[in-house]
Amino acid sequence: MKNRILLVVLVILVTAVRGLAGFDDLVKSGDIHDRNHQSGEALDYYLSAEKLKPRDAALLVKIARQYALRMSDLPDKAAKLDSGRKALAYAERAVAAAPDQCDPHLSVAICLGKLTPYLGNREKIKASRRIKASAERAVALDPKSDYAWHILGRWHQELAGIGGATRMLAGIIYGGLPTASKDTAVDCFKRAIALNSKRLVHVVELGRTYAMMGRKSEAARYLRQGLAMPNQDKDDPETKRRGRATLREIS
Repeated sequence: MKNRILLVVLVILVTAVRGLAGFDDLVKSGDIHDRNHQSGEALDYYLSAEKLKPRDAALLVKIARQYALRMSDLPDKAAKLDSGRKALAYAERAVAAAPDQCDPHLSVAICLGKLTPYLGNREKIKASRRIKASAERAVALDPKSDYAWHILGRWHQELAGIGGATRMLAGIIYGGLPTASKDTAVDCFKRAIALNSKRLVHVVELGRTYAMMGRKSEAARYLRQGLAMPNQDKDDPETKRRGRATLREIS
């Protein structure tokens, strides 16, 4: 009983402190939870900060990121879709608030990429076009954004990997898919690595692209390099799972 009362008191105190905290303090607290991959806790602080500055583009991008990241922790497709759509809505608000900044456009591309596996075919094609446009806009606004180059690379990697029959069918039913290139994907991933060599996802996806091209020795070299790097981002374990699967396929 005493423990329960203490817990209630603690919750009340935390809520009261959060209510008194200023915008910067709330964002900093959210950032700490984000670095610890605690999306729910980070989101609580960011949403409290949003009440103080609802049009702050950087904050809206942070909120979009948490809704997108938490998709992997949710139990079913409906919950994942709901969180993904909330993420996209915040990213679009960020673009409206700061159309000349890189991160809001990059956020739209990332959120659409997270949503795509749960969409129908027509929506997937629409999303694919928007991902390309948003990623290209992000790169144009900030050529030094490693993750903008990465997302553009992933777009080319995945679209270029679609077979001819599927592409033809999409053309007949949905008006066609945009043109993509594995060579362009390689160039994008190399640019991303040059800007930030510590992100293992750049290295692993470069290796996977070489594997798609049949360049096995280069693929194995980059895959092994990426797999040996320490995890830093929340998605790194999943990235390594893809990398190990590709390495097994080409071995």
